[in-house]
Amino acid sequence: MHTHLSVLVILAAFIVYSLLSKAIGRTVLTLPMLFVTLGYLLSFPLQQAASPELIHDAKILLGEITLVLVLFSDASHVNFSRLRQHWKLPTRMLLIGMPLSIALGTAVAYWLNPASGLAMALLTAAVLTPTDAALGQAVVSSPEVPDRLRQTVNVESGINDGLALPFVLLGAIFAAAGMGQAETDGLIAATLYQITLGPIAGIIVGWSVARIMEWSQNRDLMSESAGGVVFLSTAFAAYLLAEAIGGNGFIAAFVAGMVFGNSYRHDIHFISEFMEGAGQILTMSAFLVFGAFLLPEGIAHMSTQAVILGILFLTLVRMFPIYISLLGTGLATREKLFLGWFGPRGIASILFTLLMMDRFDFPNEQELLACVSMTVGLSVLLHGISATPLANRIGK
Repeated sequence: MHTHLSVLVILAAFIVYSLLSKAIGRTVLTLPMLFVTLGYLLSFPLQQAASPELIHDAKILLGEITLVLVLFSDASHVNFSRLRQHWKLPTRMLLIGMPLSIALGTAVAYWLNPASGLAMALLTAAVLTPTDAALGQAVVSSPEVPDRLRQTVNVESGINDGLALPFVLLGAIFAAAGMGQAETDGLIAATLYQITLGPIAGIIVGWSVARIMEWSQNRDLMSESAGGVVFLSTAFAAYLLAEAIGGNGFIAAFVAGMVFGNSYRHDIHFISEFMEGAGQILTMSAFLVFGAFLLPEGIAHMSTQAVILGILFLTLVRMFPIYISLLGTGLATREKLFLGWFGPRGIASILFTLLMMDRFDFPNEQELLACVSMTVGLSVLLHGISATPLANRIGK
């Protein structure tokens, strides 16, 4: 009975949010804030709804599905021709700011907890580096924000989760090797296979499907509603091909999305429509799962170090490298700080943590979970309530 009532409450929340989405968008409330809160309130009945093993498997499955689609979708909207017009700011943030953020984050994490080792510090920094534009949706959708700043936030958040994957993988493998869970013999070769074969699989699948779909579209053989099916199938085909040949499936999904989006010469509106419609259920579910299962566990293992790390990662570790990367661009100081602040942590950090903890055994796993939970929880709150006011202010 309690399980049925909890599911009914969740479905009712999906319906109510969808019906009021435009009105909610005009307030400081955001989708992540609402569904993390709902998940936290329902955490006890949801944790009692099934065995821990079943809940664990369901979390991992949801995480893998969501991450594959988010990576493919985000990458497909990175238009190379449009990027040439607004390439300087996101390129600097990605090629200078992001490595500096990972390096500084690794140093901060190691300084706060040297006992966990350098590999765990790298893993912590890597999973907390990707940004999530969904937490500051008002910034990328507000007409008050100058176009170059909106494009920069959008492009950076669309690309950096894919670029962070190799660092996440390296940190996870070396941390696991330090525990003796992974053999160090052949570790470098295995890592290179993952990082190299993943993009190859993505290129093959993304380009091939784009060409075939274009051929079908030009001959009027495909109905418009079939675009969503092609999107889903292509994303998962890239993932499965990479895993089959020893590459990383998530990197493959990211690369496939970028290649598909820039090879297909027709409008790819069907990807946006799917992610804004049916795909939004995955986003709601991911934040609900975070609130119901990860946040309570993270809070239970919370420490002063985790709180300090969360605050530093949202401020110094993010904002200082971004500020440095934007020197000489002509941006005003307030614009550099604006771009530095709007690096919210969300779905990618949650899913990277879930999946790496499932695949590897780390030292002090609960501390990693606490750090990620605190950082994402603070980000959901602080970036959510500041997005609309700061978007209006930067426009003025």
